[in-house]
Amino acid sequence: MAQPVNDDLTTGPMLTHYRNLAIPAALGMLFSTLYNVVDVYFAGKLSTEAQAGLAIGYQAFFIMMAVGFGLSSALSALVSNAKGEKNTKASRSLAAQGLSFGVIATALLMVGGWFAGPQLIALVSEPGGYRDAALGYFQLLILALPGFLLAYSGNGILQAHGDTRSMQRAMMVAFFANIGLNPLMMFGIPGIWGGMGFNGIAVATVISQTGVMVFILSRVFNLNMMERVKRAEFVPDPVCYKAIFEQMLPATTAMMVMFVSGFVVQFALKNFGEDAIAAYGVALRIEQILLLPVLGMTSALLPIAGQNFGAKEYDRVREAVFFCWKLGFALSVIAMPLLWFGGAWAMRPFTSDPDVIAIGASYLLVDGFLFPIYMMLFSINSLLQAMKRPIFTLWISIYRQGFGVAFFIWVFIALLGFDVWGVWLGIATSVFTGWIMALFVALKVAGRQMGGLIPTAL
Repeated sequence: MAQPVNDDLTTGPMLTHYRNLAIPAALGMLFSTLYNVVDVYFAGKLSTEAQAGLAIGYQAFFIMMAVGFGLSSALSALVSNAKGEKNTKASRSLAAQGLSFGVIATALLMVGGWFAGPQLIALVSEPGGYRDAALGYFQLLILALPGFLLAYSGNGILQAHGDTRSMQRAMMVAFFANIGLNPLMMFGIPGIWGGMGFNGIAVATVISQTGVMVFILSRVFNLNMMERVKRAEFVPDPVCYKAIFEQMLPATTAMMVMFVSGFVVQFALKNFGEDAIAAYGVALRIEQILLLPVLGMTSALLPIAGQNFGAKEYDRVREAVFFCWKLGFALSVIAMPLLWFGGAWAMRPFTSDPDVIAIGASYLLVDGFLFPIYMMLFSINSLLQAMKRPIFTLWISIYRQGFGVAFFIWVFIALLGFDVWGVWLGIATSVFTGWIMALFVALKVAGRQMGGLIPTAL
């Protein structure tokens, strides 16, 4: 029987909507990040070389997963807009078309990734053990693409209906399953099977993420609007595909630019050795954990702003944005000192190498100053997607993560002679200047689309 998760976000207190959406979303992201932390932990049981291979192989895989993130954002924006307009038929059609779009995209990416992935890995690594580890891990991880992409597609549809709890529950189960699957696949069963070593981490991901996909799709088909869905609605419709593609492409491309930016960072770090690459991979996981509440809030902003924009409730769109910022600045007050003073402590559970710990702590120190800026950048991206203007998120990303990271890292290292600190300061400079650009764009677009961004009460 269909489940009544079709929450109306155009009425009711903003605090209630953020609590109902942001907390489950943040918890889901927490377990997703902890899932990756488990992988880093078990790779560390083998060697620093394995951790470096994991960081590079996962980065290459994430470039393909950018399609899933973009499709999730597109479906969340489009379906929430249609829901705000009270157009159930359009919501159902977009959901069905989005899922069939995801199937086709997954098949194409699996073929393309098999050939292009090794080239990317070779570009940012030196010949040797950690490159070999990255290649083997990546080639097995390709089998997890259907699980990731279709789960993200389904989650975008659920988010548009106010349901962030389903992904939270799925990722909780996947996290605990991964704790058992990783050692089983890596080390096997004594006396029966010797395991797969480092590649077992990839196989564990394939198994657990396929389970996430099955659960999320079952929740989508239990939505009220999907009761009357027909098989014909999944047949590719050029008009629907065009709308989905136009909304997805900027977000996907922006995400790809972000991941390519990660390769730029790793390319710069390879000059400082595998310790620097491993430290960056571990520090990123720690950064992600502290950013989870912010990511939960900004992901909640998308369906809230999307439904209200579709309903032409522009005052509530403004209220949603500023409420998100207030909560974000409050969280920053807590997170920034943790990053400044607790970086080395946070690195120690993942590595005992003092050089890796010191390099990772230096990244987290710089990252502390960027925390509130990331919060505003993420919220502006959600707002632009909710207003169906995702193209601007692409231009912001191209500047910040495409041009800015490479240019400013080059300035600090090649021109000013910095060591690994030049990489961190280059990232910081690109983030800060990108934030200024994003704020300017948000004010201009909101002025054209809904009469301004600043609430009249202010």
